[in-house]
Amino acid sequence: MDGEQPAEDPDELDEEPSADEDAPESVTIEITGLSLYTHHGVSEAEREVGQRLVVDVRLDMGECDATATDSIEDTIDYVQVCQLIALVAQQRSHSTLERLCSTIANRLLSDYELEAVWVKASKPEPPIALSVEEVSVEVWREAEA
Repeated sequence: MDGEQPAEDPDELDEEPSADEDAPESVTIEITGLSLYTHHGVSEAEREVGQRLVVDVRLDMGECDATATDSIEDTIDYVQVCQLIALVAQQRSHSTLERLCSTIANRLLSDYELEAVWVKASKPEPPIALSVEEVSVEVWREAEA
């Protein structure tokens, strides 16, 4: 031979993970830019006419078996999370984004096994007489032990 290394066998690349790699890993699911039409705001016009809100969430799951099992049953289905957020955000009107974010955070913590949740709600076209790109509020909450 001329010193060349043999080509890797493609079957060797699909080997099962070692025992250490089977251990659950800490997982965070992040959903960014969920756009919803809602009726939140301080002014009567905001609540009556409505406006677009953009919601971002981060779900700290802690250890998650799906990293080893590759099974949706071992994680949180982010499609269901988006549907739940839309339901909570459109179910009733709140005057403040703070209350809306808090309501979403509480619901996510009660419906899913999470270590912590972060919720951000943004108004991309806030009713302000000045040029503002967006206003937003963030709430972060840990699950009670």
